[in-house]
Amino acid sequence: MGIIRKDYTLDRWVYYAVGRKERPKEFRSIAVEEGSKICFFCPGNEHLTPPEIGRVEYKGNWRMRWFLNKFPAVEKKENAKIASKKFYSEGGSYGIHEVIIETPHHKSQLADLPVGQIRDLLAVYKIRIKELSKLNHIKYVEIFKNHGKDAGTSLIHSHSQVTALPQIPSLIAEEAYASKKYKKCPYCDIIKIESKSKRKIFETKNVIVIAPFASRFNYEAWVFVKRHKKSMEELEENELQDLALALKKILVKLKKINASYNFFMHYSPEKENLHFHIEITPRIATWGGFEISTNATINSVLPEDAARFYRR
Repeated sequence: MGIIRKDYTLDRWVYYAVGRKERPKEFRSIAVEEGSKICFFCPGNEHLTPPEIGRVEYKGNWRMRWFLNKFPAVEKKENAKIASKKFYSEGGSYGIHEVIIETPHHKSQLADLPVGQIRDLLAVYKIRIKELSKLNHIKYVEIFKNHGKDAGTSLIHSHSQVTALPQIPSLIAEEAYASKKYKKCPYCDIIKIESKSKRKIFETKNVIVIAPFASRFNYEAWVFVKRHKKSMEELEENELQDLALALKKILVKLKKINASYNFFMHYSPEKENLHFHIEITPRIATWGGFEISTNATINSVLPEDAARFYRR
């Protein structure tokens, strides 16, 4: 029997086509071998990247460093204004696009790093959001990571990306608007309910990880800070540490099946009340005509089964 589910707050539907109980090993991807070309992100090749904006050092060497993306999706030199005329709106792709190199070790991926180093990366995210949000015309700073060939990675060396944008992304705006329909934060209630459900993956004093009720992606996971925090800037040290631990646990499990994935931060725009969280979206299944034509999703893994996989 098929199941259809709606997102907690958004008007977004997912169709579950669970013909049989899929096991994670059936989703295992084949690892792709890397060629012998030069890696721009390795130590010794710093001159091959744009000028460094900042770094985290350890024993005299860099542990993390960040700089402008050499092939940006948005650029500060473009005009931030959008001209609109009836059906047509157009403008320059204004913004800032940075790359954060997460480790100097070429073959180490984020799942391989110790929790303390993942915590340091989250602290860098926090810094970049704070600094870039101060700039004129910037309304939102989106941080995301692509890992694996099916998630849009072009360079294997582990890295994250930062885009500072002149408008609030439509999905963030949707989430913030949907949250306003409730008397209090809906995600605070969702956290309490899911903490007692079969979709709970992992919990500490400060954070909880769940497989969302209407997950669009196979083995999708969301990480919430339990206290109502609107942005990374509000996070305390113990919350940052537990977020790092939660990310580590999820990414280690995804590594075991060699899954490509994306993850991204959703924080509240100014004057809104959106609950900060991280969404991890494994890219195991390929979306087809149904998804593209309906803006709905078919998922072959129920979130209850995904949570069981992570808990094992």
